[in-house]
Formats: sequence, C-alpha cells, structure tokens
Amino acid sequence: MAADFVAVDWGTSSFRLWVMGCDGQIHGESRGPEGMIYCGTAGFGPVLAEHLNRAKASQNLPVLICGMAGSRQGWLETPYADIPTLVADLASQAIQLPDQLLTELPNFRDIRILPGLAQRDSAHPDVMRGEETQLLGLAHQAIEGLVCMPGTHSKWATLQGDTLTGFTSYITGEMFDLLSRHSILKHSMPESRSIAPDNPDFLAAAEQTIADPSFLTEALFPLRAGVLLNYRDQKETQARLSGLLIGAEVGRQIANRHVKSVTLVGQKGLGALYAAALTHAGVALRCVDAEDTARQGLLATATKIWNLK
Repeated sequence: MAADFVAVDWGTSSFRLWVMGCDGQIHGESRGPEGMIYCGTAGFGPVLAEHLNRAKASQNLPVLICGMAGSRQGWLETPYADIPTLVADLASQAIQLPDQLLTELPNFRDIRILPGLAQRDSAHPDVMRGEETQLLGLAHQAIEGLVCMPGTHSKWATLQGDTLTGFTSYITGEMFDLLSRHSILKHSMPESRSIAPDNPDFLAAAEQTIADPSFLTEALFPLRAGVLLNYRDQKETQARLSGLLIGAEVGRQIANRHVKSVTLVGQKGLGALYAAALTHAGVALRCVDAEDTARQGLLATATKIWNLK
C-alpha cells in the first residue's frame, strides 16, 4: 500500500519523521538533533525538506506536525487548546501553514501543526506541547487514569475517558541538569550520565523523597559534603541526586492523589528510572513506549483531519 501522510514529532532538541499509511505501516523515517533550538538559526523549512528527502516522502503528501514547531519560538505559533477537552478534538484545531512559509517545500501544500494544551487556572497554570499527542495515542487505545510522561519537563495528566481533565508539569530533568552541571554539585559528578534503574543509591535516595518530598532541598548539599569527606564516590552521588529529584516528584504525586496505578509513557533510560521509583513506591504500572504512543496519536489525528481510509 502507498503512504498516506507524513507524521513529525518536533522537539526542543530532537526531530522525528515517519512516512505512514492509514493502516499504521511505516514506509520511511528520518530523525536527527535538529529540534527547535537548531531551527532558530537554520530555519524550519530547510530542516523539514531535508528530512522529507531522506525518508523518500512522495511529493504532495499531507504533513502533520506536533511539538515545539508550534511554540512561540517555533515555525508558526499555534494557540493552546484549553482543558478540559476531548483530546480527539485537537484535530480540528490544527493550523495549516501559509504559503509564505513553504518556499523550501513547494510540493508539500498541506502542512499542519497541532496545538498544545493550556490549563488556564491562576492557582495552577500549566502548558504542554508535544505530550498531548501521546495522550491522543492513549485515548485511541482506550487507556485512561493517571498518566506519567517523563522528560526534561515531565507531565502527569489525568484522562477520564477521552477527556483530559488536568495536568501538572515538573522541571525535574532540567533541575538534574542544572544541579549536576552548573551548581556546586558539579564538582561531585562523574562524566558519565548513565544510571541503572536498579542502582541501590538511586533507589535509597528515591525512597527518602517519596516518603517526604520536602526533604529534597535538605538532602542536596550533603551530596557535596559526602564526596569531600570520602563517604561516597561521584557515581554514587550522581545516582543519589537523580533518585532524590525523581523521588520527590513521585512522592508529591502519589501523596496528593492516593495513587494506586499509573500509565507510564516511557522512553529508554529516563523511563526506566521512573518505573523503578514508582514500583519502589508500590504503584502498579502499565508501561507504554513514548515514541509508539506519539506516532499512534499522530495517526489517529491525521486520519480524522484528512479522512484517510
């Protein structure tokens, strides 16, 4: 069967493209590090054109994009859709790129960007871009309840049927990067950033902040002192920092919601750490692959937009 459309997941520092059929078959793909940050100077059109060429995408195929290409610093800002919302309704709010932005893509006339989601609550304002496509994929599979989506800015969202009712963002991944690279703790960190999910130092630290998330800031400086006084080495310290940060996030969520089960939209490495922390906290997990789920969300949305059969 021939391909029907092109799906693109455009992150802050990554790019993924699939040439797909309406049956879900992948006819070609291309990926790279040309995320929104890179495109700020290189331009979005040339990057997309290059990846379409690499994936051997037929001309005139419609293209559906999710993620940071629709941000304020992206290719074309797409307004946020407000929650609560039926996630399937996002298809009707995709914005088609005008001709003046398609000079590098003259044969691809129908390119659309999905909106992000906004929680317009003055007490708990929040936004997401890209993760909503994973939620579309989950809703398409009739998965509901509390969903954890790890990342630089991880999201915890609640799906009730096909409706997203609320979500919370944590900058846990960014905090790990800032503390390990740009704080006094950087002198106590190894060059390698690999942490095994069964690392006993990771699990012990996670257990502390799962039990009491407020313990986090008190526990940070002793990481530095422990290395200076030869109680721990750098790899142990790095694992403890990760455990403290992820544990505080998990602890906050399960304490607030009395959580018994979570759908974890995981990715290699980071997803395994969240799975270990949640399992250690006694939470039952349903694990799904982040990339597959995003692709399923793009497929369901493209099928609705272009009435693909």
